[in-house]
Amino acid sequence: MSVTERSARTRRLVVMAMLIAIAYALAVATHFLPGISVSFLKYDPKSVIVAIGGFLFGPVAALTMSVTVAVLELVTGISDTAWIGLIMNILTTAGFACVSSFVYTKRRTVGGAIVGLAVAVVATTGLMLLWNYLVTPLYMHVDRSAVVGMLLPLFLPFNLLQGVANAALTLMLYNPLVTALRAARLLPPSTGAPKNRRITLWLTLVSAFVLLTALLVVLAWNGVI
Repeated sequence: MSVTERSARTRRLVVMAMLIAIAYALAVATHFLPGISVSFLKYDPKSVIVAIGGFLFGPVAALTMSVTVAVLELVTGISDTAWIGLIMNILTTAGFACVSSFVYTKRRTVGGAIVGLAVAVVATTGLMLLWNYLVTPLYMHVDRSAVVGMLLPLFLPFNLLQGVANAALTLMLYNPLVTALRAARLLPPSTGAPKNRRITLWLTLVSAFVLLTALLVVLAWNGVI
């Protein structure tokens, strides 16, 4: 391995470690948020940071980061649902980040990112419905029939809203975060065509509108507004 390759590998590990630290910090911060209807349904934005890592380094890196953050949450007591929480954490984060980054690696454009995130929202929502059906009865100590009655009115909208919010945040934060990492010389300079500022602005505005809409839906759901 050449000096250049070792340097690139070291920078990649440093960036991944930084992203893992940010994702873990978000998990700690959101641990104290109230749940929606049931205590374990809490908005979790760490998938945003892991997805950005996946966009940079690919789906394998996203999986590695997902598992690492989930284990950190378990061993530090942030996740208080033991092995069930570990499995669900990994599935939620990896499902979103790995799917979106896999699609993006096939087409590294704004359109590719949007398609990847849209596919990830649908895939993760379906995946979590299946695992809520399988695991929630063990955690809540209820019959599976009771959980079936919760899938469509509770788990479906929660996972869908969380996915949409995380997709919007990923689109909003990717460029600023990558720009900061390049300014710190932790990422190589861009070799592609310069980004269209008008497209970036519209993308930010649409993402902000989606986030605001998701927030209003959650507030209405909880009876706040």
